[in-house]
Formats: sequence, C-alpha cells, structure tokens
Amino acid sequence: MIRLLVLSLLIAAASGGMAQTPETADIYAPGQETFEAVLGGARQVVNVRGADRANPILIYIHGGPGAVEMPFGWAFQRPWEDFFTVVQWDQRGAGRSYPLNDPTALAPTLIIDRYRDDTIELIELLCKKYGKRKVFLLGHSWGSVVGLSVAKKRPDLLYAYVGMGQYIDPQAGEHASYAWTLEQARKENNAQAIKELEALQPYPGDFAIEKIDGERKWAVHYGGLFYGHQDGDFYFHLARISPEYTPADRQAWDDGSAYTVKIVAPQLAAVPFAKLNRLECPVFMFEGRHDQLVPSEITAAWLDKLKAPTKATIWFENSAHMMMIEEPGRVLAALLQSVRPCAKSGEKGMR
Repeated sequence: MIRLLVLSLLIAAASGGMAQTPETADIYAPGQETFEAVLGGARQVVNVRGADRANPILIYIHGGPGAVEMPFGWAFQRPWEDFFTVVQWDQRGAGRSYPLNDPTALAPTLIIDRYRDDTIELIELLCKKYGKRKVFLLGHSWGSVVGLSVAKKRPDLLYAYVGMGQYIDPQAGEHASYAWTLEQARKENNAQAIKELEALQPYPGDFAIEKIDGERKWAVHYGGLFYGHQDGDFYFHLARISPEYTPADRQAWDDGSAYTVKIVAPQLAAVPFAKLNRLECPVFMFEGRHDQLVPSEITAAWLDKLKAPTKATIWFENSAHMMMIEEPGRVLAALLQSVRPCAKSGEKGMR
C-alpha cells in the first residue's frame, strides 16, 4: 500500500506538479515558502526551505547563466535544511523568473554588476524578513562569479562565502579545459571529437556561446562535468519529478537559459578575479579534483595567495564540477565542519 502511494505521488509530480494542499504539503520542510521579490526592478522567484528559522540563512546562487538549481535541489538539499534555512532563487531571466518580465526590456540589465546587486538586495530583504544580520552565500559555477562579486563589495553581509566550481580567470580556465579535452580525444583517437574541437580554434575567442558549447560537448563526454560519466542526463532528468517545478516551469527554464546565456557568456572574458588578493570575509572553495569545466587548480592556486580572515580549499576527490550531486555526504560534512561555525564567530564579532 505504501509503495503504491509513493508511486502515485511521483507520477502526479512528474505529470504536472502538485498543488501544496494540507494532504500533499512537504512535511519535511514546515518552513517552506515561495514568493516573488522585485530585485533591481525585475520580478524574481525565491524559494525558502528549512526545518528551523533559527538556523542561519544559506543562499545558493545557481550557475548557467540561466541554469537554475531550484528544480534539482530536492536531490541533495534536504539534509542541509536541518542546519540552514536554504534559499534557492531563479535569477533575472532564468527559470520561473523568466516569464515574469519582458525579455526585451530585461536584456540591457543582464550584466554581472546587476546580478551582483540583485543578490545584495535579496540578502538585505531576507535579513529583514527573517530577523538576521548576515547570511552564508554559496555560488556555483556561473553563480560563483556573482557570489565572489558580492563578497568583494559587501563582505559585511556575509558570515562566509563558499565557491563551488569557482571561476577566477575564465580565459586561463577555458584554455586549460580545451587543452585537456583535446588531449583526451587524441588519446582515444576520436576523429569526430578531434575534428570538432580543432574547428573551434582559436579558442575561446570572444566567448561566444556556440564555441563554449562546442567545447563543453566533449569536455562533458570525457567526464569533466560528472567524474566517470559521459553525460549529465541522469542529473537533468531529476527536474521531471521536482516538487518545485511544473512542466510549464521547465519550459520557462529552457527558454530563459537559451535567452540569457547568449547575452551573458561573453562577459566572462573580462571577469577580474585573478588580480583580487584580499577579501574581508571567510572564504571556502569547494573544488572537484576532476573538474575540467572550470579547472580547479587555477582556483586553488589563487586561494593560496588570497588574504582573508579564514580561508580553505576543500577537495572532493571523486567529483568533477557537480560535487553536491557526486559527493553529497562530503559536501554536507564540509558545510557543517568548516563553514557553519563561522556563524558563531561572526555573531561574537558583532557584540
């Protein structure tokens, strides 16, 4: 009987998304809340989950641009919610936020500084709403560009910043990723991969998304996204049974990603973090040993030279770019052992 009930719930979620009635509400997240916030003049969807509002807030800045994490959070986030109030937010032009705004009007605002300032506005909104002084900020992949920009501008708002798959020098990173991917193709004598990769030269050029996608096709094939996997299909299919996303939301995710990435991706060429040598908040880098999309050695070398109140590179030896999925237990342990204690030290510092 229980197995039939679980199956029926999964089918209902996959086929159209369930309304949160008392009978179907998520009993594991009594504090769940989804609302719209106007950030920088754009309507954006925010999801808040956690077992205890006394816990510190952790804001997850998704990658992409446009690669929302809200429909995937159910696969790894639930244990975090016992220790943090976890905030997933679909950035301007992404996911559930995409149909809320006129894309033509939004286009000129799709710049890194505006994403940074949206995040700062969100932090201030959440601190006021939930009675907090600071938050933890976690940026993954593209989200790490936004997150580190916030840490640089407003460290006073953060207990700590966590970068996962952190961008530091995208030019150097793309060169390294391309060289590694082409090397794998040549080792395998993969004529199709070699032909397609060599056709991209000079790479990355102006960071046009067509070139980046061409390289990523083969970097992913050789395990640069998920270590030991030739694709990420198992991950992308998780959204089909997300409690947060309907089929219409998934379509908005596809449309928003296709729209924003063409505008934002070329801006990565000018990301300035390689010269950033000091931050005024604790900094933790969660790095997959086998990440070849944003090669982790570049980030680790940068952190070695960075001056910060507290800093650490935490390695995930069996991960590439998606350690929260590849090694969820170790990510949780790192959050609890290394990151969360900064909330206590941060509060002491304000007394």
